[in-house]
Amino acid sequence: MNILEIKNLSLSFKSNQGVISVLENVNLSIEKDKTIGIVGESGSGKSITAMSILGLLPKNAIIDSGEILFSDGDQKINLIDLNEKELQKIRGKHISMIFQEPMTSLNPSVKCGIQVEEAIMQHTKISRREAHRKVIDLFDEVKLPDPERIFSSYPHEISGGQKQRVMIAMAISTNPKILIADEPSTALDVTVQKAIIELLKDIQSKFGISILFISHDLAVVSQIAHNVLVMYKGKVIESGTKNEILFNPSEAYTKGLMSCRPDTTKKQERLSTLSDYMNKTEKKSVVRKVRENNEVLLEIKSLSKKYITERNIWGVEKKANKAVDNINLKVFKGETLGLVGESGCGKTTLGRIIAKLIELSSGKVFYNGHSLGDLSKKELRKFRRKVQIIFQDPYSSLNPSKTIGNLLTEPLVVHNIGKNASERKQLVFDIFDKVKLNESSYYKYPHEFSGGQRQRIAIARALILKPDFIICDESVSALDISIQAEILNLLNDLKDEFNLTYIFISHDLSVVRYMSDRIMVMQNGKLIEINQAEIIYNSPSSDYTQRLIDSIPRITNN
Repeated sequence: MNILEIKNLSLSFKSNQGVISVLENVNLSIEKDKTIGIVGESGSGKSITAMSILGLLPKNAIIDSGEILFSDGDQKINLIDLNEKELQKIRGKHISMIFQEPMTSLNPSVKCGIQVEEAIMQHTKISRREAHRKVIDLFDEVKLPDPERIFSSYPHEISGGQKQRVMIAMAISTNPKILIADEPSTALDVTVQKAIIELLKDIQSKFGISILFISHDLAVVSQIAHNVLVMYKGKVIESGTKNEILFNPSEAYTKGLMSCRPDTTKKQERLSTLSDYMNKTEKKSVVRKVRENNEVLLEIKSLSKKYITERNIWGVEKKANKAVDNINLKVFKGETLGLVGESGCGKTTLGRIIAKLIELSSGKVFYNGHSLGDLSKKELRKFRRKVQIIFQDPYSSLNPSKTIGNLLTEPLVVHNIGKNASERKQLVFDIFDKVKLNESSYYKYPHEFSGGQRQRIAIARALILKPDFIICDESVSALDISIQAEILNLLNDLKDEFNLTYIFISHDLSVVRYMSDRIMVMQNGKLIEINQAEIIYNSPSSDYTQRLIDSIPRITNN
């Protein structure tokens, strides 16, 4: 029995350029107690389809045709025909949604428990005391540690995985019939991602909820979906059972999505991209050997970084959190050192200490044999030119009020590179060519680009000063799998062309394995193990590393 059916849904957006078609004749059905996975890249129409169900479309949206039929007992309701007041009775109560980014979905100024409590009281006639008790039970149901503490915590005081569990608790608080999960595990640690998937499956089994699960990653969808629907440019290009789509896809686009993810059975020479399949071009074969250069470029000795969390009335430290704890490390010229671990393990802190963005508490960092703590202002200026960092979220690291041309010429001006504005502009165009951006990008603003294009801009900004050493801090974790493959291939091409050295930070061991010559594993600020990438991946010496490997999503028919 289908609890929801979308029939021939077509939708457009009104814009200054005219009417733009966004969805074209979309059909899907969700069975009771089953999960349907919608897969596709950003812009394929996945989220707009979900928003259409809940009537959460932007004001410039026009529904051209179609029906969205929700089964309420023996009655079928066309959700498109409902007004806002009528939709409010469906939204949250019968159909709930878990949004992609819990930090932006949760109110930062209201305690987590109060937010869930308010959602319950909006749809049920119970007292606040009863609602409080139900929230505690829900937090326990979604396996949040110390539910009373989480209830009284603000969103910024809990981890990303815990915030997502709060969102799940809110979504199931009214016992809905349908749960829409829009990229609920994107950018989360692989261990947390696995736990969230298992939690959703448990909730479905216990409460009989139907789930619409949206993702760009077929491996993640294979962990939870019964049926799969693939979208491309607003159209459903193929649909069927999970096994039909995953093990016998008919479309080149679907085959491309499956092949973009790094292989978990072997280390590849180069990642396949969607264009390889869509354009039927031959894949390049670039042999990347493990580098065995003994020239030390960076050395870390007994490095620690602590944050004081509590002081006494005289200002003396009472409690402290060690973000990085006694790390010793050498990075060799021309290698890629992968740095992996869960959120909070100290990866980013270590990267930022190396880049001199934050100060260490104790220990030494040497670059090209020189202690960073002993550099003069002039030497530090040269160091900042030679060591660059690519951040996780290019949108928040690019000034939205400046054009890309200004953003890339600014470091040239600061470091006195180029004789005049014309020469600097040409240097920017040269770097655009390297990262495959058009010259027209020079005059545009960050918001005018896609996520993958913004990441290329961030890479261009790091390369413009011709550095020797680049720290990639989770620089592909929030990207579509297809875009991720392009960026990873680009980073390797640039490394070979400019003889770069990388520290590649990520929580995803499959990506780190593909990129790295050696891998370093961190947990709770400590170095757990370090070795060649294939040795770490195939024969880890710690249970923690094995758990990270076991949590990597794989396409499965279970």
